[in-house]
Amino acid sequence: MLYLSRKMYFSAAHSYRIEEWSEEENVNVFGACSNKNGHGHDYTLEVMVKGHLNSKTGIVVNITDIDKVVKSFVQRELDGKFLNKEISYFKENIPTTENIISYIWDSLDGKIDNCYLHKIRLKENDFLFTEKEDDSMVRLTRKYHFCTAHRLNSDQLSNEENLALFGKCNNPYGHGHNYYLEVTVSGKPDPITGMITNLSDLDDIVEQEIMRRFDHKNLNLDTEEFKELNPTSENVAVVTWDLLSSKLTNLYKIGLYETEKNYFEYYGPEKE
Repeated sequence: MLYLSRKMYFSAAHSYRIEEWSEEENVNVFGACSNKNGHGHDYTLEVMVKGHLNSKTGIVVNITDIDKVVKSFVQRELDGKFLNKEISYFKENIPTTENIISYIWDSLDGKIDNCYLHKIRLKENDFLFTEKEDDSMVRLTRKYHFCTAHRLNSDQLSNEENLALFGKCNNPYGHGHNYYLEVTVSGKPDPITGMITNLSDLDDIVEQEIMRRFDHKNLNLDTEEFKELNPTSENVAVVTWDLLSSKLTNLYKIGLYETEKNYFEYYGPEKE
């Protein structure tokens, strides 16, 4: 089985509101997104299909065939639209990123000849995107940024071994990173709010459990978690999971960018 993806872009406006609710209730749940006049995004849509290689052509499916289905759908249903007002589905379902990706999946599944829809990703902005794979639940990822200093040094290794293994990262005075943390939750969009989790609640939990502990701190010297634990990015990812998992029952994955070239993922102890 081979997998190939196609990326495209569209712009759309929308509003998160439940008309039966008071203005205060809408603001409490949806925040600035509850503005009845709407707001909008430049979305990035990635569609991945899978199929068997055709030995005669050397391809799985012609990219133009994907475009005929996906681009025509996007241009007809999404691009340049005020979703709540112009698309029947979103007159009944709040056009959250979670509901939009579900709508796209249901609209495209089984419609592209000679291949199968495997995964779609919908990026609302640099700090928020959703994914849906095969017929699984929707996954929502929120990205955060924090700055730290640390020294890579294991108490279980000699000074010579630490220096040989970690090199300049073993500098006794430490060094720093701009970490980018991705917190992914999964589930079915709530039939009323259209959300997997309330973003303001998610932000509050990450702020309390991660940002206040680690942002602008020296991990070795300023945190309880790493006083006796080598603060490698692998350990930072695992500790982050441990701090968040009890507060986020639908936590799916931790992703951590140490640099643009170094990225780490952790799915929890049950998937080890």
